[in-house]
Amino acid sequence: SKPTSAEVFQVMERNITGLLGNLPSEHFGVTVTTNRENLGRLLASAMMSGYFLRNAEQRMNFEMTLQGSETNNNEVD
Repeated sequence: SKPTSAEVFQVMERNITGLLGNLPSEHFGVTVTTNRENLGRLLASAMMSGYFLRNAEQRMNFEMTLQGSETNNNEVD
């Protein structure tokens, strides 16, 4: 799934970059070598981070919606 907010996408991108290394590919010939087991662990870690960030994004959107409805209810009263 793709995140709906640019902030969540940036956090995911930074997380994966941190896992793989921080050398910018435009200035370095970066090659990552691993085995099947470690690649599986990396994928699992990235997926768990993605699920966590998606849940945080949904909660943030839900809280913002609730705050907006509370504001509207207060204005009506």
